[in-house]
Amino acid sequence: MSAATGQFDARGVHRFAARAYFEDTDLTGVVYHANYLRYMERARSDMLVLCGIDQLALLGAAQGYFAVADLSIAYKRPARLGDDLTVVSWVTRVRAAATVMTQQVRRGDEVLTDAAVTACWLDAQGRPQRQPREWAQRFEQLRQSAETEN
Repeated sequence: MSAATGQFDARGVHRFAARAYFEDTDLTGVVYHANYLRYMERARSDMLVLCGIDQLALLGAAQGYFAVADLSIAYKRPARLGDDLTVVSWVTRVRAAATVMTQQVRRGDEVLTDAAVTACWLDAQGRPQRQPREWAQRFEQLRQSAETEN
């Protein structure tokens, strides 16, 4: 498992640093809308690593994988070339086969995007299955911690 670059705060909220590079922007220097999804994916991947979940090992062992089953996003303000960004993520709901989280891309304290993401645990054939109990428990702990603040 590789080292994760994000970190959890005391409330169970995950923070992941990102920067808007030239390749992320359109001709006007504004971050292209699909790139916010890339920032959020990277943050979720590091969040799982910090939770002790090695997706690559599980995929290689044909045990399953997480996939985004639902996503809604609101674009509030544009990020621009050179902006230092933070993806802030917290768990809002834990179900048997899925975990729902809120993710925001922020520039300082300013919320640029606000998203709700459902990540579903799938077996090797792509069918939903219960996520491992210890993961659901960890996600529930994070949810309860974040609930007190958000």
